[in-house]
Amino acid sequence: MQGQLFDNLPEQLSPMPAGAAHPIGPGAMHLPGFIGTHAAAILATIQAISRQAPFRHMMTPGSHAMSVSMTNCGLLGWITDAQGYRYSRTDPATHMPWPPLPADLETLARAAAAAAGYPDFRPEACLINCYAPGSRMGLHQDRDEADLSAPIVSFSLGRSATFLWGGARRNDPVARIILQQGDAIVWGGPSRLYFHGIAPLARRCAPQEPELRYNLTFRRVTHLALRDEGGTR
Repeated sequence: MQGQLFDNLPEQLSPMPAGAAHPIGPGAMHLPGFIGTHAAAILATIQAISRQAPFRHMMTPGSHAMSVSMTNCGLLGWITDAQGYRYSRTDPATHMPWPPLPADLETLARAAAAAAGYPDFRPEACLINCYAPGSRMGLHQDRDEADLSAPIVSFSLGRSATFLWGGARRNDPVARIILQQGDAIVWGGPSRLYFHGIAPLARRCAPQEPELRYNLTFRRVTHLALRDEGGTR
């Protein structure tokens, strides 16, 4: 899984054409169709990852099962259970390290970050969410990372979904952004701790539309200086 996933993927991907990216907030961009023709290869990669680290409905600290099923790849994986929200180097279901983050996925994530104005992004974790009909993700902040200076990079695959984009406070107005297969969202800087979520997927999907939606979010978790110096976070 660490080999070449995509055919003819250049080492340095060019930014999207002018006008294709849409700012949605300070330091936040919607990049429609950024993944382009690589969507099918990424979906196949997700299936390969899930054979090593199966999707599961994790439990919140309040003992509620999340409606989306999840897995991870990369040096670290995001988990939740009775002990709280955190990152772990091992999969609690298998007690093995998470599958490695494929180099081509990292290249795409770094290219998306660069297109949104974050050229130095180096992801350590990739959380993969699987949304079935009726699944949702309530408004929340991504704040379990030690390094909040790096952006979040999010890829959408499969069924379209409505992205809920709020503000720095939970009761701020919420914009609704339709995400299609191949779209990317990047947020950081002033928007890094903005509330966001996914509206419930409709029980019925349109003709020819996939039943499931997959979302990959790439994160830098530790301060790079700590990691590069052999830190254990």
